[in-house]
Amino acid sequence: MNKFKVDILAFGAHPDDVECAASGVILKHISLGKTVAIVDLTAGEIGTYGTPETRRQESLEASRILGIQYREQLGLPDGAIENNEASRLLVIQAIRKYQPEIVLANAINSF
Repeated sequence: MNKFKVDILAFGAHPDDVECAASGVILKHISLGKTVAIVDLTAGEIGTYGTPETRRQESLEASRILGIQYREQLGLPDGAIENNEASRLLVIQAIRKYQPEIVLANAINSF
C-alpha cells in the first residue's frame, strides 16, 4: 500500500457529500497550502443524481476545481453500509494510507 501524508482526510458516504458538507473548509485549508484527500465510501449507485459513472466523473472534476490531491472510492454498497469489521478495516486502511492530521466525517447520529 502506497502512503501519502495529507493534512486533511475527508470521508463521505457518496460522491459529492464532502463537497456539499465541507467545501468551504477544504478550500480555505488548500488556500493555506494544506493537502486534502477525499474518500467516498460508495459510488452512489442507488442515488437519483446520475449513474455511478457520471457521479465518478463529476467527483473527479470537483476534485480538480477544489484542488484535491487524492480521491478514491472504497466500494461499499450504497444504502447498505454496515458498521462491521470489513467496513471498519477499509476505513482504517484509508486513514493509515493518508496519515492525516485532521479527519472530516459525518456525525455518528443525526439530530
